[in-house]
Amino acid sequence: MELHMHSHHFARRMPDWRAAAIAGFAAGVVFLVVELIALWLMGQSPWGPLRMMAAIVMGRDVLSQAVPGASALLAALVVHFVLSILFGLILALIMAPFSFDSSIGMASLAGALFGVAVYVIDFYGMTRVFPWFAEARGSLSFLAHVVFGLVAADSYWKLERNEAGESGTGVNG
Repeated sequence: MELHMHSHHFARRMPDWRAAAIAGFAAGVVFLVVELIALWLMGQSPWGPLRMMAAIVMGRDVLSQAVPGASALLAALVVHFVLSILFGLILALIMAPFSFDSSIGMASLAGALFGVAVYVIDFYGMTRVFPWFAEARGSLSFLAHVVFGLVAADSYWKLERNEAGESGTGVNG
């Protein structure tokens, strides 16, 4: 993995919003698959995270359902993918002006750190509003968030290059 040592100072460069939205969505898919399969393999209910997401918009009553209904699943998926796309846009807003998309190594580092930040916000900051997320704190959620950040950043890096007609080798070649 090549890590270019470019200056990463602020420059007025706008993100590629389309690439960021797609990258956020793709990272959301990977996040969901990783978390649900890992929970299932560990013998835990894969419905837990979906109920927690649905409860953001539907209220705490959803948390007591053994298997969430179709409306709760739809609500969970909408919340999850709206947040995934929003986080993809925020990540691009950070990456572009600081040239964190100058190489795949730099994008991966920025993405992993972003995933850690999102984990902290989700499971320590947002628990003031949605206290049920505190019970999901742990290594699996942490790892899933790091994977989310990596996939979002690396997808953004690749999509941004392809839309610009480049080969994915970084902003500066």
